[in-house]
Amino acid sequence: MFPLLLMLALAGLTFWLERMVREEEGAHPSQRRHDPDYVVDNLTYTRFDLQGKVESTLTAAKMLHYPDDDSTDLIAPHVVQTKPNQPRVTLSADRGALSQDGEEVFLYDNVLLVREGGPERHETRMRSSFMHVVQAHSVIRTDRDVVITEEDRVLSGRGMEYRNDTKELFMRERVRGRFQSKNKAGLNSDATD
Repeated sequence: MFPLLLMLALAGLTFWLERMVREEEGAHPSQRRHDPDYVVDNLTYTRFDLQGKVESTLTAAKMLHYPDDDSTDLIAPHVVQTKPNQPRVTLSADRGALSQDGEEVFLYDNVLLVREGGPERHETRMRSSFMHVVQAHSVIRTDRDVVITEEDRVLSGRGMEYRNDTKELFMRERVRGRFQSKNKAGLNSDATD
């Protein structure tokens, strides 16, 4: 009985080893490791609307594409949105990533958003450690701490969504603000919320 059990165990082990070897042979070596298949230095990617006008420009010091998970990393990304009838928005960060379709940009570390001022509004600056840009819908959001400054006003909180097309700003939690307004006598007064 012992020789029969030994033969069955060896047959089972041989079958298992053959399956493991075949599975490893199926995947290309580049898909088993997280190595870039191409690298682009000084990237510039421009999106146009249907009339041929520039909607946004993405530049980066370096772009790396990885075939194993089809991800794209960016080093020192810089995004400029210039859609008609919307304020110009510029974003920069230390690093970033692109969605597979290129419609979304994820910015990480020292993220700065600058919304251009206009005749009735001052320049606005938003700082955070992460921002998610949905280019087609002109939406910028974060689930992390954010500090927003505009002239002498400061607003901070955790979690934010900004819609550039409607100029709406939504803050999620722990919202604090400092606003200075001028009264009729020309004196400054502070208001904190």
